[in-house]
Amino acid sequence: MTTMEYDRHRAEVAVQLGLLRGTLAGADLSATVPTCPEWTLGHLARHVGGAVRWAERLVATRATGDIPEEEVPGIRGPEGDDPAALDAWLAESAELVTKTLSGARADTAVWTWAESQSAGFWARRMTHEVAIHRADAAIAAGVAYEVAPDVAADAIDEWLEIVRYVQRTDPGDSAAELRGVGRSIHLHATDAPGLDAEWVIEFGEEGFVWRRGHEKASVALRGPLTEVLLAFYRRRSLDSGGVEVLGERGLLEFWLERASFG
Repeated sequence: MTTMEYDRHRAEVAVQLGLLRGTLAGADLSATVPTCPEWTLGHLARHVGGAVRWAERLVATRATGDIPEEEVPGIRGPEGDDPAALDAWLAESAELVTKTLSGARADTAVWTWAESQSAGFWARRMTHEVAIHRADAAIAAGVAYEVAPDVAADAIDEWLEIVRYVQRTDPGDSAAELRGVGRSIHLHATDAPGLDAEWVIEFGEEGFVWRRGHEKASVALRGPLTEVLLAFYRRRSLDSGGVEVLGERGLLEFWLERASFG
């Protein structure tokens, strides 16, 4: 499920990279990223640019299998710590991925690690890869973070789809524990009524299911859409002041501890 079309996703990757470049401008690239403490801002920038270049190479070659990093041109970025060189590399990455995605359709066959084997998967995945890591960068740099409401809502949809996919395909992952009849979570964005930006997650014997909607649940995470997104992605604490938790907080914490990318 996605409420955004392919053309929007493929354009949004470059938009998000441009916003990331703005966040990094003038920042101390040696600063530790609190939400990814193993990284500095410089490492984060290289990770994001490298991920985009890897996805671009998959789409450009119509890959039928994974492509090793060492076979992706320019994936590691420029040598040294020159901020201008890093910024130019990110700008080049945006141009490259835009050109490649523009030459494909949503249903163009491309290898992915998920069910959807398409260019559309990578356009969407890279939109949110950059958008969420841009939040990491903003937190580290101490600057404001804003994201378009439809992008934020689609990011929550995608995250739920990813966690559900991991639960179905990897019994050893912590996501397998997200089950148990009679428990539910409600995500409620208070500032985006036109987007139907509410979600219900229901636990069952075989795992969980989810849908958009407003329903009473065991616990609710409530607040502005951006803050709900950041809390649900574990980028902000539940006690940050940006959201409120109503009901069984322990259930929400149980989810946050186990929801996984695999």
